[in-house]
Amino acid sequence: MAHRFRHALALALSVATVLATAACSIGAPVTRAARTDEITVWVMQDDFSAATIDAINTRFRAQTGAEVHVQTQPWDGIATKLMTALATSNPPDVIDIGNTKVLEFARTGALLDLSAQREELAHGGTWLDGLEQPMTYDGGLYAAPAFGAARTVIYNRRMWREAGITTPPTTYDELCGDLDRVQRAHAGDADFSALYLPGQNWFAGLQFLWDVGASPAELRDGQWTATLGSPNGIAGLQAWASFQNRYSSKASRTADTLIPDQAQLLGQQKTSAIIWNASAVTKAVASNPQLSADDFGAFPMPSVGGDGQQPTMMSGSGWAVATRSAAPSLALAWISIATSPAVERAWIVEHDGWLPNTRELTTEYLASGKLSAVQRGFFEAAMHSRSTPNVPGWATIEADGSLKELFSKAALDPSKAQDIADAFDERTDAVLSEAQEEL
Repeated sequence: MAHRFRHALALALSVATVLATAACSIGAPVTRAARTDEITVWVMQDDFSAATIDAINTRFRAQTGAEVHVQTQPWDGIATKLMTALATSNPPDVIDIGNTKVLEFARTGALLDLSAQREELAHGGTWLDGLEQPMTYDGGLYAAPAFGAARTVIYNRRMWREAGITTPPTTYDELCGDLDRVQRAHAGDADFSALYLPGQNWFAGLQFLWDVGASPAELRDGQWTATLGSPNGIAGLQAWASFQNRYSSKASRTADTLIPDQAQLLGQQKTSAIIWNASAVTKAVASNPQLSADDFGAFPMPSVGGDGQQPTMMSGSGWAVATRSAAPSLALAWISIATSPAVERAWIVEHDGWLPNTRELTTEYLASGKLSAVQRGFFEAAMHSRSTPNVPGWATIEADGSLKELFSKAALDPSKAQDIADAFDERTDAVLSEAQEEL
C-alpha cells in the first residue's frame, strides 16, 4: 500500500506535462470492427493480487467466452507510458487508474464516459464519496471505483491500557483526555509524543479544514478559486496547529511523514499514535518483534467542534475504458464483474485487504463482527471520506510542496495563520487559473 502512495504525487506533474502535448489528438475513437473475442487489461503493480485478477478473469471467460490478456505495469514512468498507449490505435481496453489521475486523462478525451453505465457498474450500490468524486469530470463518470484506502488514528492499545484507557475515544475531548493521560505516563521520556504528527502531513491537515466546512479551493460562479484565507479556513488551520503543537514533538513541526518514519516511531514506542494508512501497522510490527497486529487499534479522528468524525481523504483506484478501445462492450463486462459485490467481498476486501467501493458493503462489514480493531477504524473512516479539489492544476499543488509548506508553517507559527493562508491562496489561484485557461 505504501509503495503506490509514494509514487502517486511524484507522477502527477509528469502526467500533466505529457497530457498537454497529446491533448489535441488523443480523444478521437478509431473506426474499425469491434473485437468480440479478447481484451487487454492493464493492472498497476501492487494494486491487486494475481489471485484477485484470476478470479475476475475466470468469471469473465465463463460469461463472455472471450480471452483476457493481463499486463502488470510498474509505477515508474507509467504516466508517459499510459498516455502513449492511449493515443495509439490499439490501446489497452481496461485500465487500472489511480483516482488522482482520472481527471487529467479524462479531460483529454482519452477515457470513455461511463455515465450511462453508472448503475450497472455500481450494482445498485452507492459508491463511497471519496472514491467517486475524483472519478468524475464535467458531470461525466470516467472510471468505476475499485477499492479504497483511508487514514485514521492508529494507536498502540497496549500503551493506552497501561495508561488506564480501555476503549477508543469517540469525541475530540475524549481523545485529548486520553492523549494527556498517555503523555503523563511517559513524562520522563523527552523524545516521546503522545500522537506523533509531522507538520508536513497535509493529508491529516486537510481533515481539520474539512472538519470546519473549509476547503483549500472551491467552485464559485463556474471558476475554481482558492478559499483557505476565509474565516473557516483560518479556524481549521489554527485547530490543526493547536492539536499538532499540543501532542507532537517540537521537532516534528517541520518534519516530513517519512523522515523520520512515523510508522517506525510507532513500532519503537516513541509515540503511542499516528494518523496514517493501514500500512503503518505492518511496518510498526516489522520494526519491533515484541509487538503484533493485535496490539494496535484504529479509530476515525473525532471532529474538533462537536459530535462525529473528521472527513478523511480517500485514496484508491478505479477501472477505466480507453476511448479508442476496439472492445468497449467486453471492457465494460469485465469491469462490471470486477466491481461486483461478490468480487469486492471475497477478493478486494477479504483477500487483498482494501476497503470496498460502496457504502452498502462498508456498512455490511461494520455490522458483521468480522473486522479487527484496526480494520474497524478504517471502515468507519471510509463512511465519511472526501477527495481533494477535482480541478485541473490541483496535481501541481500536491506535487510542488505547497501543501506540505502550508501545514508546516502553520504548525511553526499559528499566530501567522492568516498570512500563511493568503500566500497559499495566491499560489493556488495562479496555478488553477493557468490550468483552467488551457481548457
